[in-house]
Amino acid sequence: MMQAEQMRKHIPKIALLGLILESNRFARPASLDDFECLTVKRGKTLIDDARSATPTIAIEFSAFVKAMDATGDWQPVPIILMASRPLGVVREAVFKSYCAEAISQLDESFDGVYLCHHGAMVAEHLHDPDGAIAEMARSAVGPKTPIIMTLDLHANISDKMCHSVDLICGYRTNPHVDQYDRGQEAAFGLRQILNGLARPKIAHVKLPLAPSSITLLTSNGPLGRAIDFGQRRLAEFGSKILNISIFGNFIFSDVPENGVSIVVTARDDTAIATSLANEIAALIWDTRDDYVKSLTPFEKAIEIALDRGRKPVIFADSGDNPGGGGSGRTTGLLSALLASDATNVLYGSFFDPTLAQDAHAKGIGATFTAIFNHDRNDTPWEQWDERFGVEAKVIGLHDGEIVGRLGTMAGRKLSLGPCALLEIAGVKVVVISERAQTADPVFFEMFDQDIAAAYTVIVKSRGHFRAGFAPWFEGSNIYEIDTVGLTSPVLSRWNFKNVPQPSFPFQTKAEWKRYL
Repeated sequence: MMQAEQMRKHIPKIALLGLILESNRFARPASLDDFECLTVKRGKTLIDDARSATPTIAIEFSAFVKAMDATGDWQPVPIILMASRPLGVVREAVFKSYCAEAISQLDESFDGVYLCHHGAMVAEHLHDPDGAIAEMARSAVGPKTPIIMTLDLHANISDKMCHSVDLICGYRTNPHVDQYDRGQEAAFGLRQILNGLARPKIAHVKLPLAPSSITLLTSNGPLGRAIDFGQRRLAEFGSKILNISIFGNFIFSDVPENGVSIVVTARDDTAIATSLANEIAALIWDTRDDYVKSLTPFEKAIEIALDRGRKPVIFADSGDNPGGGGSGRTTGLLSALLASDATNVLYGSFFDPTLAQDAHAKGIGATFTAIFNHDRNDTPWEQWDERFGVEAKVIGLHDGEIVGRLGTMAGRKLSLGPCALLEIAGVKVVVISERAQTADPVFFEMFDQDIAAAYTVIVKSRGHFRAGFAPWFEGSNIYEIDTVGLTSPVLSRWNFKNVPQPSFPFQTKAEWKRYL
């Protein structure tokens, strides 16, 4: 009897796929090579990585798979996951090739689909490729198959996305330390839908508010308060609400979809979702003036670095954040520190494969003329990557195979390529061969550097470093420096062409009225 019952039991077949890219319109385009440098995995290789203790792939994808494994039988169909570090628009050929491979394998035989995306991708030919993929997936599997989508807090949400999927789970933290939780939540939500416990209804409200990412921290500040309010309201609504996600937008995508979005998924009631989304939107709109933030002037940063009478501090090179499409190669802050004879400085990390290779060839203990940006070109996205040479000593070498220890990278296997630690007068510089933001102390610790002993730590990162370096720095010991580069958060420096107008803070008289 039991055997017959098990034979009759339907095991859900779930498609797993995703294309992850955060597009900075002003950075160089993302080619297939850029995805292959980070993630292009299919089939068994993909599912095995997801189930490993230290996955290389997106944490939320791994969490989704592990949560599905833990909550019942299922038949995963790992189609493809592609991910690039943040860059510019994805090449049209890459996007179309992905769609041809991924979407062609979807059909009405699937019981569910999981889409793992960032949500701020731009293609050469499309403003909203994330929405286009969701729409194509819906067309392929039909109207009744649940589609679940995980997205970054900086996603640019479109109505096309919301109309095409059944549940959107966005990160709630910035720095993004809840990726695992959101992957789990997506799996739990899918289980509820498959078991007939929910018939999701999504409401989406877009505000004419397009702030820069430095204003979107969640441990404090207006977005964090809005997210906390949303989660409190979710609890108050009890089982009527499946998810509330608030997306801060990624301004450098420069798309019509820019703007803060509130996405509420109700269990089965559109009116409740719409009312709650508008309630949260009104709260955010009323605090829009708080989404403007000042930076520490460049000259002031140098003064602070030279001040011998203060506590250790950390500087964020905010204009050159590889986590937002920055080159990781601007030299303005480094050269100014060297010219000012700053001492006891840890600087990380400079993306320069050629320089790293030179250091490995010289060997530990060697002194040589280090040429930064030796191979730079005259492209618009390299205009701040100045070339300069300086005498340096090689004091550390590493193969770049590490596992993140704290914050957004914790537990994730990272491959940075050949790395070197150079000592240049009073500054120690980490050089890496794969572009990445320095959001984890392991970038310094792989060279046995004691972060607590440094007088000034400088990271090429926008905000994720706050979670990774929290044991050493907080509050008044953190400075966001006004530096040049592809991620400068001073919005007046950029020629945005597609951001909806009027939008705050571009136009302070922008208006929004609650609608039902």
